[in-house]
Amino acid sequence: MIPRGKPDIGWADLAVAAARCLWPGDRAAAQRRVEAAWSPQGEALACLSVRSAFDLLLHALALPAGSEILVSAITIRDMTRIIEHHGLVPVPVDLDMATLSVPVANLERAWTPRTRAILVAHLFGSRMPLDDVARFAHERGLVLIEDCAQAFTGPDYHGHPASDACLFSFGPIKTATALGGGIVTVRDGAIRERMRSLQAGYPVQSRRRYLKRVLTFGMFKLLATPVPYGAFTAACHALGREHDAVISGALRGFPGAGLMTKIRQQPSAPLLALLARRVTQFDPRRVARRAQAARTAIDLMPGVDRPGTRAAEHSYWVFPIQAADPDGLVRRLWRHGFDATRGASSMSVVDPPPDRPELEPREARRVMDQVLYLPVYPGIADHDLARLAHAVAAPAPAEATTVARETG
Repeated sequence: MIPRGKPDIGWADLAVAAARCLWPGDRAAAQRRVEAAWSPQGEALACLSVRSAFDLLLHALALPAGSEILVSAITIRDMTRIIEHHGLVPVPVDLDMATLSVPVANLERAWTPRTRAILVAHLFGSRMPLDDVARFAHERGLVLIEDCAQAFTGPDYHGHPASDACLFSFGPIKTATALGGGIVTVRDGAIRERMRSLQAGYPVQSRRRYLKRVLTFGMFKLLATPVPYGAFTAACHALGREHDAVISGALRGFPGAGLMTKIRQQPSAPLLALLARRVTQFDPRRVARRAQAARTAIDLMPGVDRPGTRAAEHSYWVFPIQAADPDGLVRRLWRHGFDATRGASSMSVVDPPPDRPELEPREARRVMDQVLYLPVYPGIADHDLARLAHAVAAPAPAEATTVARETG
C-alpha cells in the first residue's frame, strides 16, 4: 500500500535530534539561535507549539472577558478551545472555498462592537492575499493574527507585514518538521516580551518524551514505503485495529485531556536544536517537488472537485479532494492500494455562538463534509499517480452495477 505521506525529515535530522536528547547543550543559546535566524529584527519567539504560542499571545493581550475573535471557519479545534479557555468567544467567518480566502463581506457580517481580534488560517498549503483583511482590521482597531501553520514554504514568507502576530508550526506532519515546535513573530515589543516572560515560568519539555517522539517517527520513516507499510496495515487489521486510527493517534500532537497543561511548557534543548537546523538548512526544492507532484495529479483528475482550485498561491502541503461519499471512497482507495484518509490533521469547522445561528459557515461545512486526502507527494511515480486517478474516477460498486444494468 502506498502510504498517506512521508515525514518531511531526513535521517541526519533524526540522528541530530536523538544525539541532542542525550547531550542537550545550552538550551537558551539554542533558543536565541532559532529566533535570530527567523527574525534578525528580534521579533520572533520559539515555543513548544503553535498552540502554545497562541495561548501565550492571548494571555499577553489580556482581552476583556466576553470579547469576540473572528476565526476562519476551518481551523484546528484546539485553537477555539484555547480562545474559550481565556473567556473569549470564537466567531466563525465563512470561507470562499475555491480561493481558500476570507471574504471581507463575511468579516463585516460577523463583526460586532465586541470584536477585538481576527484569526485567519491559511489552509492546505495555500496562502490567501491579506491586504483587504489587514485593511479591515486596521480600520476597526483589531488585532490581526495570521496562522501560517500549514503554509510554511521557507524564508520567502514569514507573515504579512500588517499582521500583528504570525504563527508557524514545525509539528510532526508539517513542512520541515522538527517533530514539534512553533515560531511566532510578534510586532509589538511589549506584547512579545510579556509572552517571553510568561513562557520562562513554564516547566521545560521532557527530553525523554521528545526522544520517544524521535524514535516513533524514525519508525514511521522506515515504514513509509509500500511494502513495509502494507505489512503494517495488514498487521493492524489482524489485531483488530484500523490502521487509520492507529496512525492518527500516533500523529496527534496533544492527545487526550489536559490540553492547557500540555501546551504550557518551554521547548526542550533538543527540540530547539533541531528547529534551528530545519530553519537554517531549509531546501525550497522539496516544496517545489511537492507542488509538481500535485500539479501532475491535478492534470490526471480533471473532473474531480477540490477545495482551493482558484487559490492565489499553493504549495500543496496536503492534497484534498471532495466526494459525495468520502468514507466510501477512502475504503475503495485502500482496496486499490492507496492510503487515503479523512483526517490529515485535527481541522474542524467552527460552530457559531448559540445566539448567532445566522453565522453558520455553510460553505466551509459543505466542503469539509466531503473532504478526503490523497497520497500525493514527492517520490510517488507518475504511473502510480495515474493508477490513483483511475481509482478515484472509477464508479463505486453500486454505481458500477447500475451502469451495467443500464447498458446491458
